[in-house]
Amino acid sequence: MFFHIVLERNMQLHPRHFGPNLRDKLVAKLMKDVEGTCSGRHGFVVAITGVDNVGKGLIRDGTGFVTFPVKYQCVVFRPFKGEILEAAVTMVNKMGFFAEAGPVQIFVSNHLIPDDMEFQSGDIPNYTTSDGSVKIQRDGEVRLKVIGTRVDATEIFCIGTIKDDFLGVINDPGAAA
Repeated sequence: MFFHIVLERNMQLHPRHFGPNLRDKLVAKLMKDVEGTCSGRHGFVVAITGVDNVGKGLIRDGTGFVTFPVKYQCVVFRPFKGEILEAAVTMVNKMGFFAEAGPVQIFVSNHLIPDDMEFQSGDIPNYTTSDGSVKIQRDGEVRLKVIGTRVDATEIFCIGTIKDDFLGVINDPGAAA
């Protein structure tokens, strides 16, 4: 789920930033450029926790920009197969439902929802048990298990299931308090 890793990146800096605060400018630019991004290999970068090393800069011909190699520590979020996550339901339809766990979107097919739950169309589409005691609907929370992941260059998608022990609805927004 969350990992603390060391990464490297080449940062370009405009000459106007040269001076006594050069390192601070590089770190600020690194945080702005990297935090919140996703690389398929490492996952979503949640936060930079430290800068280990800023190497010597190389001047780029014709532009005046300087490229600095920067080695930094960061916390990344990368879901993996078999992991249990708590997620917020974002959309429900007859094919299944979509949920989000942080920046990751997870699809749970209707085949991976317990057999005693049926799709109910209407104003608020949902999956409901036959006695109506449990509902999966938008803005609800579910505990699910990741059974597959697909990694693109800039995004991670997951397939999940709630058809297992101790999985399912955690919070139903439609339930009376």
